[in-house]
Amino acid sequence: LLEPVAIEVAPGTTVTQRWVPVERVGLYVPGGRVAYPSSVVMNVVPAQEAGVGSLAVFSPPQKDNGGLPHPVILAACALLGVEEVYAAGGAQAVAMAAYGTTSCPPVDVITGPGNVYVTAAKRLLRGVVGVDAEAGPTEVAILADATADPAFVAADLIAQAEHDPMAACLLITPSVELADAVDVELGKQVPATRHRERVAESLAGQGAVALVADVDAGLAVADGWAAEHLEIHTADAAAVAARVRHAGAVFVGDYAPVPLGDYLAGSNHVLPTGGTARHSSGLAVTAFQRQVQVVECTREGLAAVAPRIAALGGAEDLTAHVDAVEVRLR
Repeated sequence: LLEPVAIEVAPGTTVTQRWVPVERVGLYVPGGRVAYPSSVVMNVVPAQEAGVGSLAVFSPPQKDNGGLPHPVILAACALLGVEEVYAAGGAQAVAMAAYGTTSCPPVDVITGPGNVYVTAAKRLLRGVVGVDAEAGPTEVAILADATADPAFVAADLIAQAEHDPMAACLLITPSVELADAVDVELGKQVPATRHRERVAESLAGQGAVALVADVDAGLAVADGWAAEHLEIHTADAAAVAARVRHAGAVFVGDYAPVPLGDYLAGSNHVLPTGGTARHSSGLAVTAFQRQVQVVECTREGLAAVAPRIAALGGAEDLTAHVDAVEVRLR
């Protein structure tokens, strides 16, 4: 838990900011085309670190597992000590978590990635419950110049397209030669990948190349799209990455591909999509906590600020506000 921070805003008046965990959370783990034990870790660990007392995982039932979630999902839950797991997926799982059922008490916060239906359900229920962000369908933008390795770029586009036919893959480059070389590499690598049909559908329907004048223009495109994942394959990649404003997570240089963040970098892979990185962040401990402000004041401290309260209360014609202060000082 974050430690409380106490600030004396004026002599005799102290405001303490306390971080309090929510009581119960619903953690969505996808399991339609692919089982994601990594998403169990990415949801559960920050909730546990936040001090949440009640955690429920929701993951789609699997026909080949007797209607239960995928075995690797259940194994990950067991290893993390999660005992409440529901075989439910899609928008209906989000509704179940938000409103509860006879067997599942409602939650306060819902987090986790999902398909377009899960994301739409989270948007609809925002306010009924807290949500982390709109995390899905997945997307990657790769900003690359002529120094980039086309084999690396192609492999990373394929890795993202492997998730879902709706996965969006955007190559942003000022180099026509690189774009052509990546296209050649895709021609080699796509037929060799296991989920080639899904990858081909994603790249055909949701893939694009944006040719730009230079890296500065490429940064403008990347910030405008605000991708969930943004890879930087340019000369002086770290300096370019430092200028990025809108992205869920930024991966810098040839040896920091998105799968590193998906699994083991220590960052979280539950990230904002659909342009919501302009205002939302990746999943973190703070998503499971609320900031509560605790105000304390002495009689002398209240007397010192009473004239200012009277001025503001009078300007708003809220005389009872002013009286609530004055009655303490007569």
